[in-house]
Formats: sequence, C-alpha cells, structure tokens
Amino acid sequence: MTNVTVLGAGSWGTALAMVLAHNSHDCLLWSHRETQTEEINQNHTNKKYLPDTILPENLKATSDLTQAIKHASIIVLAVPTKAIREVCQDIVKLMENKKLLVHVSKGIEPDSLKRISEMIAEEVPESMVEGIVVLSGPSHAEEVVLQHPTTITVASDNMMAAEKVQDLFMNNYFRVYTNDDVIGVEIGAALKNVIALAAGIVDGLGYGDNAKAALITRGLAEISRLGISLGAKPYTFSGLTGMGDLIATCTSVHSRNWRAGNLLGKGSSLDEVLEEVGMIVEGVRTTKAAFQLAQKQSIDMPITAALHSVLFEQVHPKQAVDSLMHRTKKNELEDYKTF
Repeated sequence: MTNVTVLGAGSWGTALAMVLAHNSHDCLLWSHRETQTEEINQNHTNKKYLPDTILPENLKATSDLTQAIKHASIIVLAVPTKAIREVCQDIVKLMENKKLLVHVSKGIEPDSLKRISEMIAEEVPESMVEGIVVLSGPSHAEEVVLQHPTTITVASDNMMAAEKVQDLFMNNYFRVYTNDDVIGVEIGAALKNVIALAAGIVDGLGYGDNAKAALITRGLAEISRLGISLGAKPYTFSGLTGMGDLIATCTSVHSRNWRAGNLLGKGSSLDEVLEEVGMIVEGVRTTKAAFQLAQKQSIDMPITAALHSVLFEQVHPKQAVDSLMHRTKKNELEDYKTF
C-alpha cells in the first residue's frame, strides 16, 4: 500500500483517486471547496462531476492542502492547465522532502508555450522532485468509474519513476504502458482537444462521417508535424496518446471539447458554450497556444488556424470549414516524407 494524494476533485481527479483506492492504496483527494470534501467523506459522492457514482469508502478527501501534501510521497496533479503554476507554487512551500509528481492534465500554456511538465519543472526545484511523470491517453472519467477497460500511458525522462506510477495504477480494468517520449505524449494530449473542438463543430454543422473522418486524419497529421518539430518521436502519435486519445475525444459524447464544438457549430457563442458545458474546456485555451506555437515553429496547421479564427476572430464556423476545403491541392503523404 502506498500513500498518494490527488490534487483536484473534478471528474478525472476523482476517477483516478477511485482507481488508486480500488488498488488498496491510501489515497487522499484534495479540493479547495470544503463542502465538496464533506460530501465525499460523508456521502461518498461527488455529484457535480460524477452524478451517478458511489465512491469507495476507503477514499478520503480534505480541503487542507498542508495535510494533503504531508500525507504522501506521490502527488497527482489533476487541476486545469491554467492552475498548474499556482498549485505548484502553493505546494512547494509545504514540501519537506522529495515528491514524485504525476500530472494528468492536457494543455499548453499560451504565450510562454510551455508544456505542463516544463511548467512544473520551473515552479518546483529539482532538489524537491523525485521525478515528473505524465499520465495520459484515451480515458473518459465516466467510463473509468464504471471499471470499463481503459488503457493509458505514463511518460517520463525518468523511467524508474514511470514504472513506479505504472505499478501504482495498473489493475484488471486500467492498463498502463510506459513511454519515454514526454514531448510527444504531452503534445498529442494537448492538441487532441483542439481537433475535438473542430470535430464537434463539424457535427454541429450537420456534416457527416466523411467530413469527420477527414478532420481526425488531417488533424493527426498537423499534430504530428508540430510535435516532431519540437523533438517528439513520430511513432508516439500512432499510439494511445496520439491516435488513441484523438479518436476517443473526437467521437464521444463524454468529451466536453466535442460538446463545446458541437454547440458552436449549432450557432451558440463561445460564452454561451462555456456556460452550458459548465466545466473547463481545455481546447479553447490550447487552441490559442497551438496557434502561437505553429507560428513560432513555422508549421502549417490549417485546422488549428481555422478553429482559432472561429474562437477568437468571430469567423462563422461554416466559413472556417469552407476555407479548409478551398485550400490549394497537396500530396497526402507530403507531411510524412521527413519521418
């Protein structure tokens, strides 16, 4: 049994805490809302995020960050990308010894264009870190809590740390692979949310399977282009955190990014969409960062650029899709000739 703290009691943080509790680990789930932790401890529910789920009785929660950090040598960061730096700044003041840090968020920071592991490394001194591990892959919280078969990847520059996290989470319904390509795993995880927003728009406009299949395929091509330019390994994008996560996020009603895009395609404004979804839509913020990163790397990312025009330049979704169809002709395999 291992002591583990999960920071963030949203749907994904709670689902991962359930996996750890089912694996008989001493898991403490932290939320900054005391009413939420009281609900988890007393009723064994988290109705805002997982309304139909009964949580294990051995899963405990706290709103005391000091208690949460002291509880464990392994800290799982399950907060939105925009909160990563603030949370890291808070926990580093409370850390008395080295911790193994596992992040499970998917995004890129706009303007700085940092991946999440880079943000963590900037905020937490190396002397206080046993390792930084990324956990990612096609994994809707709503299915994990039902113990439906799920397969994900843990990536790190420190493979001993990755294997430790693999052993921590792995069981008969939650299979975990290791990977040493942190760049590829994080880029695939972040940018699939951008393509999922676009896929939702395509569905919202009433276009069919042909359009969405093309969008997913060409979306993977531009994710791969950007990732490889940053030093990622090409084959990572054919794996769970590339193709796998892209398929799950672009085709599932569980995906909040797909839902947001779907509402945009049906004519809602971005503000209306975010209010309707009610949870963080990482793809919106990541679209801005991906657009900036593509410009910095001089990488052609037409789907990302089209989505950026819809979200931030008031271009109508149909006009953005039409612009993609009117691009100059190309060889399909042109993107892959340097792989």
